Amino acid sequence: MKQESNQVQLTSAEITQIWASYMNDSALICKLQHFLAKVDDNEIRPLIQQALVLAQGNVKSITDILNKEGYPIPYGFNTDEDVDVNAPQLFSDTFVLKYLHNGVQIALQTHSISLSLAVRADVYSFFNECLLQLTKFLREIKELLLDKGLYVKSPNLPTPEKYDFVKSQSFLTGYFGERRPLVGTEIVNLYANFQRNALGVANMIGFSQVAKSKEVRKFLVRGKEIAAKHCEIFGTKMREDDIPVPMTLETEVTDSTTFTFSDKLMMFYSTALIALSVGYYGSSMAMSPRRDLGVMYSRLAAEILKYAEDGTNIMIENGWLEEPPRALDRDELAKKK
Repeated sequence: MKQESNQVQLTSAEITQIWASYMNDSALICKLQHFLAKVDDNEIRPLIQQALVLAQGNVKSITDILNKEGYPIPYGFNTDEDVDVNAPQLFSDTFVLKYLHNGVQIALQTHSISLSLAVRADVYSFFNECLLQLTKFLREIKELLLDKGLYVKSPNLPTPEKYDFVKSQSFLTGYFGERRPLVGTEIVNLYANFQRNALGVANMIGFSQVAKSKEVRKFLVRGKEIAAKHCEIFGTKMREDDIPVPMTLETEVTDSTTFTFSDKLMMFYSTALIALSVGYYGSSMAMSPRRDLGVMYSRLAAEILKYAEDGTNIMIENGWLEEPPRALDRDELAKKK
């Protein structure tokens, strides 16, 4: 299909964000359909249904935009190849609810970036609608987590008597001399990174149990070990200031070893989560004045970058890595003449 004459061409930012959204939502649909088929809690079920409707609507909207542009639709993921909805339950209902909560938080951040980059009216409208839907959906998820006593709030801070200013460069130290207590931004990031890694540990455990390939299974087990180690590091930093550490979620994984999700889908999710973690660690480093925390985040980011590269190589070797939108290779074009 040719591009309409009055249609402004998609920018590189727009096509990249749209393409990524299609891949993420097509993969999410597979996971949600399995969750929906196995959920027991009648309060969580409507939220899974709602998430599924949103993801399916996004895929349709993106397909319409790409068709108008004459841009090929990504292969992505589908329920015939990448999930067995009849497989035994792999994750508990509690895990699913926390997974939805974390997923919506991530989606809000990525869609807000996409909205800021959007120029064309239909693309702007799409991401704006995504944000409107997700803000309402996030509130519903939080309410249910609170009702069930499952919402993990970040720690409280004491109320100061008055405002104050930093008087010494010891505010930045973390290795030598008197180390100051954690400030609010440092606590928030340590807490959030712990929770994300705790979710990652459970996710990797479940994935590794149902992986078909020995290579993929080994990769996922390694990911579980890395995430668990990062949880321990973050927890240690918080315990030093007597800050409560969130609970882990390993017990929310069943003992199922039956094929549930394709190795391709699990590798896609794993590498995508690693990429997000690198971003979160970079942001946490920038928001943590204490030097020891900055060095810690830098070291942990380097570790998962190596892990991500190994995962990408596995996907390439198996023909699972779909190529994202890219610039023209001028040298390649020249060779064709």
